Amino acid sequence: MNTNQSKPWLQKELLQHIQLLLYSFHHWTGDTLIPIADRQLPEEIADLLFNANFVVVSHGTQVDPILNYGNQKALDLWQMDWATFITTPSRYTAEPIERSEREQLLAQAKSQGYISDYRGIRIASTGDRFYINQAIIWNVVDKNGKLWGQAATFSNWEAIA
Repeated sequence: MNTNQSKPWLQKELLQHIQLLLYSFHHWTGDTLIPIADRQLPEEIADLLFNANFVVVSHGTQVDPILNYGNQKALDLWQMDWATFITTPSRYTAEPIERSEREQLLAQAKSQGYISDYRGIRIASTGDRFYINQAIIWNVVDKNGKLWGQAATFSNWEAIA
């Protein structure tokens, strides 16, 4: 079995993207997204992030940004498989009524570099709604400051009945 098919987050491009996620999170917040040991292989780091007990999602810089990464917690929460998730416009993670607030939030993060302690309503592919709490949203940048997209992480969410 091809590892990249069973574990698509181990593709070369995504290994590089994960490094950008980790670098830019630390750049903006001063914190680490996950603990990394010296000389840890990129594939090991990718597995740690994918299997973390918190949500990590990101999207690109398209006019209508497309999700380009979600770890297992994100896939479970939005009730999507990998292939569906990474082809979904990120605006669909929020209900239509919540999208203007989401856009304002993303614009604020883009101008500041990151924001923390965000709380908002999101919607799964099945229509299930949930609050995300204490989310951090940051610009994904490389060491030259080039913008590659935006990402979010949170470990606190609750279903809305």
